[in-house]
Amino acid sequence: MTSVRNLPVDALVELALTDDRRAVGRLLTLVERNGPEATECAMMLHAHGTGSHVIGITGAPGAGKSTLVGEMVQQMVDGGSHPAVLAVDPSSPLTGGAILGDRVRMAGVTEAFIRSVATRGHAGGLALAIPGAVRVFDAVGYNPVVIETVGVGQVEVDVTAAADTTVVVVTPGMGDAVQANKAGLLEVADIFVVNKADRPGASDARRDLELMLDLSHMTGQEDASYRPPILMTNSLEGEGHSAVIDAIETHRRHLVDTGQLAKRRRRRIEFEIESRLSTVFEQRMIELKTDQRWVDIVDTTTAGTIAPPAASQQVANLLLH
Repeated sequence: MTSVRNLPVDALVELALTDDRRAVGRLLTLVERNGPEATECAMMLHAHGTGSHVIGITGAPGAGKSTLVGEMVQQMVDGGSHPAVLAVDPSSPLTGGAILGDRVRMAGVTEAFIRSVATRGHAGGLALAIPGAVRVFDAVGYNPVVIETVGVGQVEVDVTAAADTTVVVVTPGMGDAVQANKAGLLEVADIFVVNKADRPGASDARRDLELMLDLSHMTGQEDASYRPPILMTNSLEGEGHSAVIDAIETHRRHLVDTGQLAKRRRRRIEFEIESRLSTVFEQRMIELKTDQRWVDIVDTTTAGTIAPPAASQQVANLLLH
């Protein structure tokens, strides 16, 4: 078996387009490193997009997202689909790598391509490599692509920038429905799932979500043509997953019929451009701090010669030229 580790990007892309899993995995590694080879990969794969449906799964820790995703993906495989999963794990504090907990919980799903990606401390809970990784899977022909977010702390909403359909998972008895509202997920969720529905309080969680959706409708925050469904699941017992898959397909058709799919995918491009620009300017800022011009600007600001807004403009001018 020939190793793909030392192959150039063009050879890896050629292999990956034949669904060679080793080549796909190597491209994902290069994308996650976010170096020149990642840029070359993005340039070469951009024209090979197949229009894969991207599904974001988010929710608080302990909501059962990984088990839910594992059951759903297995059903997708059984139904003839060719899915891939990007499981966004917390970064290891020692190595910066993914902890791989999601891959352990989805170990039984053998036909799907499951990849853990480290957050590397990104505030939004999504790795900067996510758009590039989605492009790899899309070009190769994996469909759908499922992104499961880490959900550390307050439930994150950045997943909506990378997904066509966003599924928010809550559980009974944890106040997740209220927290979802506080985190702004009420406006961005396309489907709500009350997981662990066999537990006490499941009906209360559903009622809370229904009331909040009613309120958002009255205040004009909700698209009048679409109301997010609230589905009940029990991942351990394998109940309700087919209904979630059906709801995702219904939402996909709604996006196509209303023209919203194109708008969401344009937003994904904007998100990727913004992420790449942020990375470029962060690197240039690090380099600038070793420059005497930075020292001079800080010194004159400290001395009161110029105000911080003027100093910031001077720095911006240096970064842009």
